[in-house]
Amino acid sequence: MTQNDIRQGALYLLLGEALLAVMGGLIKYLSDSLSTEQLVFFRNIAGFIVLLPLIANSGFRILKTQVWHWHLMRGLVGVSAMYCYFWALGHMPLTEAFLVKLSSPFFMPLIGLLWLGERAGKFSLLAVLIGFSGVAFILRPDGEAFSSVALIALMGAMLAALAKVTIRRMSATESSQTIVFYFAVIATLVSAPGAALTWQTPEPAHWIWILVLGVVATLGQLSLTRAYKVAPTGKVGVYAYSAVLYGALMGWLIWEEIPIWSTWVGAALIVAAGLINLWSPKEKIAKQTADLN
Repeated sequence: MTQNDIRQGALYLLLGEALLAVMGGLIKYLSDSLSTEQLVFFRNIAGFIVLLPLIANSGFRILKTQVWHWHLMRGLVGVSAMYCYFWALGHMPLTEAFLVKLSSPFFMPLIGLLWLGERAGKFSLLAVLIGFSGVAFILRPDGEAFSSVALIALMGAMLAALAKVTIRRMSATESSQTIVFYFAVIATLVSAPGAALTWQTPEPAHWIWILVLGVVATLGQLSLTRAYKVAPTGKVGVYAYSAVLYGALMGWLIWEEIPIWSTWVGAALIVAAGLINLWSPKEKIAKQTADLN
């Protein structure tokens, strides 16, 4: 690994987070006119269409798999997380929604222990405690702002963590392209009935934004995958927290959202927890396949 690899990884990660932040902004904008069910379906089918040429270029032989059950579980859990996250984006300030999503890694040591028998070290446990303290500041459970929106957002973060642990469970035999492709197929099929039941015909201008949504979501995920391929997570993972800045900037410029003091305190605690996980000795975060949520 060279300094150039680290630089490339950081740039890919910054680009990927920027693209996914734009995706979040588009979802928030479209949620005023379209149902969450439709948005989840449109995001998945548009991403699937964008992904097809890339898979065709690599060769469809990479799609061979013998672990259908893990792909099905990852797809169902992942699309459930997507429903929670998309709904939260339409009902929470953008910065807070992004921050709650960043709490997902703090569920992973707990899920890994209960499911895979992976013991978490003291630094990981410290990171979990600090991270959830940050989430508490953001969601303000004793305040008037706390509602089902906060609980749904947190549920989405937990489901996203479960999806990532499922990816880890099958990463020994499955390529990232295989995992991404089957998720796109399963998520599109699962989200189609809900979209049909809540169908509202999009306005002509919305179709353009829906297409952009699929493009930026897919390219953003591919950028993240590329970032973790060329450089270790411990070297570039800190740049994932640029999502907070992107969210704060978009929320301020477009929706005039100004984060309150407790949101910034929560953000600082979540970032601190993430840095402990990234840089703690012998407990580096494992290199993870990027998730489509």
